[in-house]
Amino acid sequence: MQTFFVEIKCKLGKTYDVASTLADREIASEIYSTAGNYDILAKFHLDDGVDIGRFVADNVQTIQNIADTHTIITFKAF
Repeated sequence: MQTFFVEIKCKLGKTYDVASTLADREIASEIYSTAGNYDILAKFHLDDGVDIGRFVADNVQTIQNIADTHTIITFKAF
């Protein structure tokens, strides 16, 4: 199992719309509103061998009103 996070920057005034769409797609295990450079932090789990970059490009970045994303790949949970 691969665990990774995606920080999402939304177009102004669209954070709740983006978060709602992301939740409706039922692909993230957790979704948080954040302060700082990005508006949303989403946690994902994928089976080993699934291409994380392709998954993000096809399933996250296609959500309307996303301005930018930053993917954080994790290695080990403590």
